[in-house]
Amino acid sequence: MRTPHRGIAVAVAAAAALFPAAPSVLASTSSAGPGVSCTATLSAPTREAAFGEAAKAAGVPEPLLKAVAYMLSRWDDHQGKPSSDGGYGVFDLSDRAPVAWDGADKGRAAESKSQIAAAAELTGLTADALRREPNAGICGGAALLASYHDDGDDLASWRDAVARFGAKNDFVRQVYQTLRTGESRVTADGQRVTLAADDSVALPAARLAADAGVDCPSGLDCEWLEAPYAKGSASEPDNTTDYGNHDIADRTGPGGPKLDYIVIHDTEGYYGPSVRLAQDPTYLAWNYTIRSSDGHIAQHLDAKDVGWHAGNWYVNMHAIGIEHEGFAGTANWFTESMYQTSATLVKHLAQKYGIPLDRAHVIGHDQVPGTVLGATKSMHWDPGPYWDWDHYFDLLGAPVGGGRDATADVAPGDVVEVRTGYQDNPQPLTGCAAASPPSPDCVPGAGTNFLPLYQSPSETAPLAADPGWKPGATAGTTYVSDISARVVSGHKLVVAQVQGDWLGVWWAGSLAWLHNPADHPVVVRTQAKTVTVKAGATTPAAVYGRAYPEATAYTGTGIPVQALSPLEYKIPVGQAYAVSDDDIVTDYYRAVSFDGSAPGDRTDLKGQDRYYQLWYAHRQVFVRAAEADLHDAQRSPVVNTTLPVIGGSAKVGDELTASPGTWSRQVAGFTYQWYVDGTAVSGATKATYRPGVADLGKSVLVEVTVDDPYFTATSARSAATAPVAPGTFTSAEPPIVSGTPKVGRTLKASPGTWTPSPEKVTYRWLRDGVPVRGATGRTYHLTGHDRGAHVAVRVTVSAKAYAKATATSAATRPVTP
Repeated sequence: MRTPHRGIAVAVAAAAALFPAAPSVLASTSSAGPGVSCTATLSAPTREAAFGEAAKAAGVPEPLLKAVAYMLSRWDDHQGKPSSDGGYGVFDLSDRAPVAWDGADKGRAAESKSQIAAAAELTGLTADALRREPNAGICGGAALLASYHDDGDDLASWRDAVARFGAKNDFVRQVYQTLRTGESRVTADGQRVTLAADDSVALPAARLAADAGVDCPSGLDCEWLEAPYAKGSASEPDNTTDYGNHDIADRTGPGGPKLDYIVIHDTEGYYGPSVRLAQDPTYLAWNYTIRSSDGHIAQHLDAKDVGWHAGNWYVNMHAIGIEHEGFAGTANWFTESMYQTSATLVKHLAQKYGIPLDRAHVIGHDQVPGTVLGATKSMHWDPGPYWDWDHYFDLLGAPVGGGRDATADVAPGDVVEVRTGYQDNPQPLTGCAAASPPSPDCVPGAGTNFLPLYQSPSETAPLAADPGWKPGATAGTTYVSDISARVVSGHKLVVAQVQGDWLGVWWAGSLAWLHNPADHPVVVRTQAKTVTVKAGATTPAAVYGRAYPEATAYTGTGIPVQALSPLEYKIPVGQAYAVSDDDIVTDYYRAVSFDGSAPGDRTDLKGQDRYYQLWYAHRQVFVRAAEADLHDAQRSPVVNTTLPVIGGSAKVGDELTASPGTWSRQVAGFTYQWYVDGTAVSGATKATYRPGVADLGKSVLVEVTVDDPYFTATSARSAATAPVAPGTFTSAEPPIVSGTPKVGRTLKASPGTWTPSPEKVTYRWLRDGVPVRGATGRTYHLTGHDRGAHVAVRVTVSAKAYAKATATSAATRPVTP
């Protein structure tokens, strides 16, 4: 049983005492009822402590409380601003009345009041406090969770209560998986919260896709909300070109076109209205919509068909579109539940359809290029600067930068990949409320997914310009939708110049500058093919938004020629851009009639012309191979600046150690090859070498070679050692004399322990330190001459290529008669 709740009157009185100067924390209440006292939670000094106090007050297991909150917000409170789905605080508490818009058992349970209203009744706190005070929100979330719980002491008994925060299967499974794996992080406002892993927690059974035909991985609670394929105006029944809201194709079969991209969108609206739009035959459709509160998925289109979502027909032909409930200008969060569900879905789709898991193929809508001259300025900018690409690709198992360390060691000609860090990367933004209503004002200090580029190496310089996004503009701005000068995490750039902490990179046909401070570098060394204009060319190469076939490919097909229209962008002579895909399909999928009756309709026309896909400005664009030279990925040059050094004594059996010396770049590692008198020693490829018997009198050196996929395999050799000297024996245990020191008895010598093992051992017996003539055996027979003397043995060891060594045992006591 959970702990009984105290009355609301207790909570009100306690909170009034705690906040005498802030009466807005308390709701006015005229009746007492079941409630939770938030006194200790409100006064908790840290978020970690607040979870503990709220759990005790509400009778909720603390690990469960943390796990629910993690899936909703990753424990961030977002400074009292609403989330992408309009919720507040660590528990994403909503003040909108729940609506079961899509039928029974399809969305959240149809509660009688909003979460904030319910939490206010349970705690006696005001709605404003629940929205804006982090600890108040934690107490409200705990009270809600407790109120949803019926009975039971174990964690499993709380599953239905957890489901009341979201969809009945996905969210619950994610929460219990988090309980198993644990989490620990520092929130955006510096609060450390830790949830210890508990592998004894049982997971709810994974369910299969909810509806037949849904293309989702097992375990995700997906539903099928079909986007209709329907004729348009009833007044024109013979007009086969008036239809919606997608096109029939064979993208998962031989007919094509091939799937190459997954486009990440945000809805710029709430879940219910958004999916209703996808079900409207007069609107346009995409493949999936994901709900923010719990990650619930609705599928609208089969992957074989072409949705109308990217604003670029070539991209539509080849892309799956996924809409995420939220607003691009909301300076807060897409929930962790949404991130995790989306990543699980994308991994499934990428694996099933052969789509690369990288930032050139899993792209934002903001990366889709315009189609013709003048179209770029009308393209979309979602999912916006607050979509956490770094975290998302971690969840995909394909971290930005490949998990490599960021570096300040960059040189002209290098290709680098930007990794912003998001949480510790607040960038100034303006205009959020105006650009993406109903987003609130931009939040200072909020994490972002981009870095600004400047026109010169200074943070006071004008921002870089983008002639396509803002034609005629001389510089970008901080306006939230202005992506002119924003390089987003995962973008690859070719470095043209380096000035201190600044990298000059090619951007939209000009040189732009990225700040890459040595104490907090933001780029990762990478490799990519590059393109330049054709050798000997004196004019720029054109840039395109579509990879359509050449005009001759249309001959005899009945399909009208699709003109190749260059964009506003160029690749000037002397500039280079990173290639994101050099195996682009040159095609055009003809789809203009409802019944496929138009000439060439539902045909994927292939061309012979070849294109390369590039990282260019903020987007992915195309250049014709006929106008550009493709250069293989090059390793950067590296120079040895101080020769390798051999440490240790050049003696047989002694270990020599190679120090690699110093190099002009920060390389990942080295390989080694040891040489004796100029000949490579087979198998001697470690950083250490122990000269053997055959090396006596010969010189040793080591060759060190750079072992780093991003640098040339440059080698350098150390100076040679002096000729290898004979080795030295070491004695671990001295010789020992055994036997009774008495005249007539025989003593026996043990040689002791030596390294290495000697090839030959000789003995010399000593009487009071003086050698006994002829006594050179391992045993010695005591005579009357030895009476009263102390007897010892001196052992001499020898081996080939080693200097002789001697050791003397301890002497016996005086020999008795």
